[in-house]
Amino acid sequence: MNAVSPTKAGRKEWIGLAVIALPCLLYSLDLTVLNLAVPAMSADLKPSSSQLLWIVDIYGFMVAGSLLIMGTLGDRIGRQKLLLIGAAAFGIASILAAFSNSAAMLIATRALLGVAGATLAPSTLSLIRSMFHDADERTVAIGIWGTSFAAGGAVGPLVGGVLLEYFWWGSVFLVGVPVMVLLLIVGPILLPEYRDPKAGRLDFISAGMSLVAVLPAIYGLKQIAQDGWGWLPALSIVTGLVVGTLFVQRQRTLADPLLDLRLFANRAFSASVVTNTLGVFVAFGGFLYVAQYMQLVLELSPLQAGLWSLPGTLAVVVTSNLAPVIVRRVRPVSLIVLGLLLAGAGYGMLARAGGDSALAIVVIANIVMSAGFGLIFILTADMVVSSAPPERAGAASAISETGSEFGGALGIAILGSIGTAVYRGVMAQALPSGIPHEAAEVARDTIGGAVAAAAQLPGPLGAALLNAAQDAFTQGLHLTAVINVVLMAGAALLAALLLRDVRRDSGIEEQPHPAHPDFIHPDSIHGGVEPVLVPVVVRNEPRA
Repeated sequence: MNAVSPTKAGRKEWIGLAVIALPCLLYSLDLTVLNLAVPAMSADLKPSSSQLLWIVDIYGFMVAGSLLIMGTLGDRIGRQKLLLIGAAAFGIASILAAFSNSAAMLIATRALLGVAGATLAPSTLSLIRSMFHDADERTVAIGIWGTSFAAGGAVGPLVGGVLLEYFWWGSVFLVGVPVMVLLLIVGPILLPEYRDPKAGRLDFISAGMSLVAVLPAIYGLKQIAQDGWGWLPALSIVTGLVVGTLFVQRQRTLADPLLDLRLFANRAFSASVVTNTLGVFVAFGGFLYVAQYMQLVLELSPLQAGLWSLPGTLAVVVTSNLAPVIVRRVRPVSLIVLGLLLAGAGYGMLARAGGDSALAIVVIANIVMSAGFGLIFILTADMVVSSAPPERAGAASAISETGSEFGGALGIAILGSIGTAVYRGVMAQALPSGIPHEAAEVARDTIGGAVAAAAQLPGPLGAALLNAAQDAFTQGLHLTAVINVVLMAGAALLAALLLRDVRRDSGIEEQPHPAHPDFIHPDSIHGGVEPVLVPVVVRNEPRA
C-alpha cells in the first residue's frame, strides 16, 4: 500500500507561524529585559535583598513549575484556546507589573507572568506539530520558532536600554501588551484548534505535586549557584526529589496521567530530551562565565560585552535556519553529533583564553559553541515533537522545556560552584598583602566584590588586587571550560549510540518499543516526521 503524501502548508499556516513567533520572542525577551531596570526599580520600590531576589527569579521559577501542567492542559482543552488564555493573562499581568507600587505587588505580578508564560512554549511548539504535516516544512517551521527565542534574548537588553533611557522602569513590561493584543485578534483566525479527543480529566493532585517537585528543586539549585551550599537549598532540593519520585509513582497508576511515561519508551524521544538537557546544562554554565569574563576580566562595559556577544547570537540564528536544509541530505544524528562536537571545540578554545588575544579567542569560541548549540537545540526539539503522538505533542513539548529549565539551573549551580571554588582557593593564596580585612573578605568571595574593593584602594594596591582576582577567575573559567569539553564529547558519543537507529524520514526508531504496543507512532498518521531545532535562550543569572 502506497503511503499518502502529507499535506503541504499554505499561506495561512506560514502567516500563522509568524503570529506564533511573536509570543516566543516575547517569552525570552521578558527573561532579560528586567535586569536593566533593577537599579531604577530598586530606587523606587526599595525592596529588601530577599524581595529583590524574588522579583528577578520568580518569573523563571513559575515558568519551570507550570510547564508540565500547561503542556498537558493544552492537549486536553485545546492548544489554541490555552495559548489565547495565556496571552490575555500575560497582557494583564504585564500592565499590573508596570504599575506596581510595592515590591510585594511586583513579585505577585511576576509570578502571574511566569504562569502565563508557561503556556507559550509548549502551546506554540505543539501547534506547529498540528499545522505542518510535511516533515521538511515542519523542520523549517521549528527552526523559525527557535530563532524567535534567540532573537528575543538578543534584543531584550537593547529594547530595555532604549525604554529606560526615555521612560520609567515599568515601561519594560509594557512591550508585551501590543503583541498579546495582536495575538488575541488574529490567533483565532490563523491558528488551528487541536485537542486530544480521548483526553481524560486533569488530575489536580498530580498538578500540585508537579509544582511542589519542580519549584523547590529549581529554587535550591539557584540558591546554591548564588550563595554556595547550605542546609536550606539542600533541603529544598531533597524535598523536590522526594515529591518528584512520588509524582512519578502516581503517574504509573493513573489511566490519564499528567506525565505520560510511555513517551520515554521511545528512544528517539528520551535520547533527545537527555541531549537537550545536557546541552542546556553546559550552555548556561558556560555563558554565565563568558559574560562575567568580558566585563570583569577584559573590563568591557555591559554594552560592549553585549555587542561582542552578538556574533554568537547570529551563529545560533544561522545554524537554526540551515539545519532544516542540511537535514534533508544528512541524518539528524550526524548533525546533532556535529553540534555537540562544535560546542566542545568552542569550549576548548575558551580554555585557552588569555593574554592580548583574549577577546578574539572569546568571541570566536562563542561563535563556534553557539553554532553547535543551534544545531543541538533545534534538532532535538524537532525529534521530541516528531516522535510523540500528535495528541500528546503538548505534553512532550512541556517535558522538553522542563528538562531545559532543570539543565540550565543545574549548569549554573554545579559549574558555577566549581568555578567559585577555584576562584576562592586561588585567591586564598594569591591575595596581596596589605589589603584591609573587610576588603579582603569581599574580594575572596567573588570577582565582582574584588573589582569593587579594588576601586576603593590606593592605585598600586588596588591594581594588584584586581590582577589577582582576574587571574583567579580566569583559572576557574579554564577548568569549567575543560569540564564542558569532556561533557560535550561524552554527549556526542551517547547521542551517536542512542540515536543511531533513528530514521531520517520519521524521527523514530526502526522498531517500535515492544513493551508498549499501544504507543502510537506519528509516521503511521502523517507518513513521516522530521527533526527540529530549538535556540539557546540566554538568561542573565546571578553571578557565581
